[in-house]
Amino acid sequence: MKPSRRIFVKTMMAVPFAASGLNLFASNSNSVNKAYGYKFKISLNVYSFNQPLRDGKIDLFDVLHFCAKHNFDAIDPTGYYFPAYPDVPPNDFMTKFKRDAFLLGLDISGTGVRNDFANPDKKSRDMDIKMIKEWIQAAAKMGIPNIRVFSGTNPHEGFSRDQVFDWMAEDLKTCCSFAKDYGVIVALQNHNDFIKTADDVDRIFNSVNSEWLGLNLDIGSYRQSDPYKEIERNTKYAVTWQIKENVWINGEETPTDFVKLFRIIKESGYRGYLPLETLGEDDPFKKVPVLLEKVKNALDIIESE
Repeated sequence: MKPSRRIFVKTMMAVPFAASGLNLFASNSNSVNKAYGYKFKISLNVYSFNQPLRDGKIDLFDVLHFCAKHNFDAIDPTGYYFPAYPDVPPNDFMTKFKRDAFLLGLDISGTGVRNDFANPDKKSRDMDIKMIKEWIQAAAKMGIPNIRVFSGTNPHEGFSRDQVFDWMAEDLKTCCSFAKDYGVIVALQNHNDFIKTADDVDRIFNSVNSEWLGLNLDIGSYRQSDPYKEIERNTKYAVTWQIKENVWINGEETPTDFVKLFRIIKESGYRGYLPLETLGEDDPFKKVPVLLEKVKNALDIIESE
């Protein structure tokens, strides 16, 4: 079995940090300076196993062992699959999951919840904020560096998009301020919901203006124009990803050009996890290894360039 993949390239010459003229934080306060070259680590988004998890045929510990068997670097378990969701899981479950992941050589690269900040009902949004805060604390306890949140799907009838952007920015600021105290980044996912385009992402990040807000960059959710150009525009915010089998081009699902995608990510200097996510009804025990092999083959090409 091959050792776990680690890609390190373009490392800097050994010069004193001060003399290099570099600053840990780029001009964009949301991203760490990428001056050390790219570094990719492969994670698995547990949504890939959505159906067997929902059906009770497997549990999170089974997915942990699957990730270890296939030498993933990390696992990204969405909150839905923990017991008691939307409440946080019992403490003994969290500590066992953290311990087992560690002993299997796996990081826990992220988690996520379901919220709707496009909802005009402030009481409903406040309940979502309360839930997110509780999961931020749970993430910190499990050593998880980011928590995935959504913009929302509510049609917000009677309210303009400008109004929604305003209250959404305030809600995200509240979450980021809380997350800062726990060292957890709030990772907003572009999910083809209220947030659909690179312009939408730019607007919300400029409004929130917090280094504790990052982007969970979902490559399959740019559907208004060229997805690769949209991805390239938003890589500066990315703190984690959803690497999917398909992107949308001219209204049609099209197999992802992984070499093209990883060149874009490489050029951005991204250093972190690339969680893979498969969709659809086919057997994930078969689909995920196929996606993983495609990703590895593309990364071999990128690494050799």
